[in-house]
Amino acid sequence: MRREQQPVPRAGLAQARLPEIHTAVEPPSRREVSVLQALRERAAFLRGFLAHPDQVGSVVPSSRALEQRLVRRAQLARARCVVELGPGTGGTTRAFLDAMPPSSPLLAIELNADFAACLRRDIRDPRLIVVHGSAEHIERYLAEHGLPAPDAVLSGIPFSTMPREVGDRIAAAVARALAPGGRFVAYQVTPRVAERTTPYLGPPRRELELINIPPMRVFTWTRAG
Repeated sequence: MRREQQPVPRAGLAQARLPEIHTAVEPPSRREVSVLQALRERAAFLRGFLAHPDQVGSVVPSSRALEQRLVRRAQLARARCVVELGPGTGGTTRAFLDAMPPSSPLLAIELNADFAACLRRDIRDPRLIVVHGSAEHIERYLAEHGLPAPDAVLSGIPFSTMPREVGDRIAAAVARALAPGGRFVAYQVTPRVAERTTPYLGPPRRELELINIPPMRVFTWTRAG
């Protein structure tokens, strides 16, 4: 009796199926994302400083200690509308948004086009309104966006490197724009901002924040109610 011929398996069909191996790639942790974001911001900040040293007040972003001092001096926890002049790459902007009420808008006015683009790309907060333009036009920008008089204006723009007449116009515009009882808080390396603003808002409260590179003078004015 002839043995029944077994069919010869075709190559590949009779091979044992190997289990599929999936390589799990874990997403970066929140800490890793935060570190990468900080490095990107520092690189962008340095590029901006090298390209336009007259527009950027420091070679590195503000320290946490300086940010929290600004938050306290501006009383952001109860501010109904806030304006930031010269937000840079957004380190201070994030700190201000974190401290503000959830329904309060923040108008960020930035003269550097690259910094303005960085803010729009990296900070996804519906309260943030980014304007690429000059702080001289704060009143116009508030009106264009239907915003009320701000309870706080915070400024990191370097008054020491801008023409005197520009600094005078910015100081006068801030004084006019502030709500009664509103606060103007400026952080600077030099006291030039006080020379420009005191004629419009009177003498400021002066402080020095040493935990920052470089150490910063902090000036606070309160508009008469």
